Amino acid sequence: MTAGMSAAVEALLLLATEPMPALELAEALQVPVDEVEECLAELAAFYDSTGRGFELRQVGRGWRYYTRPEHAELIGRWLLEGQRGTLSQAALETLAVVAYLQPISRGRISAIRGVNVDGVLRTLTTRDLIEEAGRDPETGARLFGTTSYFLERIGLTELSQLPPLAPHLPDASSLEAELSELAASAPVESEGGSDE
Repeated sequence: MTAGMSAAVEALLLLATEPMPALELAEALQVPVDEVEECLAELAAFYDSTGRGFELRQVGRGWRYYTRPEHAELIGRWLLEGQRGTLSQAALETLAVVAYLQPISRGRISAIRGVNVDGVLRTLTTRDLIEEAGRDPETGARLFGTTSYFLERIGLTELSQLPPLAPHLPDASSLEAELSELAASAPVESEGGSDE
């Protein structure tokens, strides 16, 4: 295994939102699958032997990073207690998109924000501010909406009490129409399988 290949495999796995098959990694790196499989096994052994706080596991038909089970209590405590204080700017923007345009798919949120929102959605879900609100009947994409805890935290009893969008921004229906046009011209998002 070359250092360059292992670094490239690590980079791809860090970006992955679902387990990545060795074949997919091999195609991305333009190398034989057996070289990637050897690299994955060596990386997993290296992380184990050096006592990292994470591990590389093969799950199903793909590979993915996971935190080690011995840190579960620490991580759970940090997520539930240590992070309750404030939300990042990215989380606030994503939460606003969900609140005003719900139910909304991850792909549409990403299109509005112009960035990948997978991590932010996981954070908002972990903090019980958003939840899955069904599936889009046309695409099957998971839809997200705010929770009752979200309303409680901002001091409202129902979504209709949300303040109007700023006057210089398009209203939700105009934004929705614009998104529909963009979605019609973009490839259909596939959300089969599970993501966190």
